[in-house]
Amino acid sequence: MPASPIRKLVPYAENAKKKGIKVYHLNIGQPDIETPPAALDAVRHSDFRVLEYSHSAGNETYRRKLAAYYEGIGINVDHTQILITTGGSEAIFFGMMSCLDAGDEVIVPEPFYANYNGFAVEAGITIVPVTSGIDTGFALPSIADFEKKITPRTRAVIICNPNNPTGYLYRREELETLADIVKKHNLYLFSDEAYREFCYDGSHTSALQLPGIEQNVLLMDTISKRYSACGARIGALVTKNRQVLDTALKFAQARLSPPSFGQIAGEAALDLPHDYFDATKAEYKLRRDTLVKRLNGIPGVVCPNPGGAFYAMAKLPVKNADHFCQWLLESFSYENQTVMLAPASGFYSTPGLGMDEVRLAYVLNTDAINKAMDCLEKALEQYRG
Repeated sequence: MPASPIRKLVPYAENAKKKGIKVYHLNIGQPDIETPPAALDAVRHSDFRVLEYSHSAGNETYRRKLAAYYEGIGINVDHTQILITTGGSEAIFFGMMSCLDAGDEVIVPEPFYANYNGFAVEAGITIVPVTSGIDTGFALPSIADFEKKITPRTRAVIICNPNNPTGYLYRREELETLADIVKKHNLYLFSDEAYREFCYDGSHTSALQLPGIEQNVLLMDTISKRYSACGARIGALVTKNRQVLDTALKFAQARLSPPSFGQIAGEAALDLPHDYFDATKAEYKLRRDTLVKRLNGIPGVVCPNPGGAFYAMAKLPVKNADHFCQWLLESFSYENQTVMLAPASGFYSTPGLGMDEVRLAYVLNTDAINKAMDCLEKALEQYRG
């Protein structure tokens, strides 16, 4: 199993804290936005006497409300086409195990969410990267680039929209191009839509809204980011392909049921008013604008403006970002503070790529972001010297 590029530097951060150094965590997508009180209260006020297993597919009441949520955003599914999972991670893993055999290949635009590598190892499949670059802001690679990667073992394409780690928001035209490839080669399209609500420059298009590939699409979802409820571990696998659902249910039955308290929280969160996300989105957009402006103001740093999620990829004036990120925690402090970043090499599958890039999660308030950028600017001056 590969190490997580997001978490592998944790021991160095812990050591820095033991020395009394404040660490600004921009390495992981753990929002600091409060979990909706209504979701927490639903758990606190649960009045059952026995904490039973739920249905392996998830509580029907929750699935019905989730289907209504999807209907409200233009995704036409019913509750029988939804499988509740233990986080979005299990949805991705169930999708791979249900649709792919050992030795099959999955094409993924890189850089990509690093845990896809781990799920692929578990499933015995091969990740085949198609590279996007910082010079285009990490736009979807061309059809020709995808076609070059297709072999007799290719079975699926994975996308994350908006993207983790780049923050890129795929336009509908790009997704329609991808649909053409999927249709032509009869591939599955795994669409990780964990950050659907976080779109700042344009609207979100779901893969389940693309005509002609309804039976090919598996949508992976989660409440982790949407409701700042990462610890609830509640996600969903959504598809109109009945055979895939029947197979995925067998994996769900093998793990018995998704977390009961998490489902209660997720169901309650669906009753939040429609304008719930307005303030949250405005806050994240302010953070994004602050971070990107500060990064591009540092000599030698390049950072495209991400259209969604809460991540940004930046190119630094260093040769080895892995070493630099470790050095930040081991050997550097400015006013007794430092910053923790995620080296980008772990988000690439092609050896040698991303060595001068980092991912930053703008999950801290603007004051903390500014202080973190002060640290980074001083650190680059000292490191390069």
